[in-house]
Amino acid sequence: MAKVKIVLLPKTRRIIDEMGENIKLARLRRKLSSEQVAERANISRPTLVSIEKGKPSVSMGSYLSVLQVLGLEKDFLIVAKDDTLGRKLQDAGILVNERAAKRNDKNG
Repeated sequence: MAKVKIVLLPKTRRIIDEMGENIKLARLRRKLSSEQVAERANISRPTLVSIEKGKPSVSMGSYLSVLQVLGLEKDFLIVAKDDTLGRKLQDAGILVNERAAKRNDKNG
């Protein structure tokens, strides 16, 4: 099976790069080697390196495992917590079309 190339907009690319750098800095502040963190997170060292470089091809589960090892797993709950745009749309009363009722095919 061919590997799918993930394409990110430049702004999004910078965000994931920064997240990887923040994870690396958190590891270094705790004076943990990459081997220690990878082992504790049950991932390979190359996967940890990819996380620290902000590679989008790494699963969210792997990112979360590393955050858990670093004691930062609750930071994951902050993602999309304050959905300002969504709340504004909700408050504006934007209606979403509902599904049509099922047809009764017996009557043609």
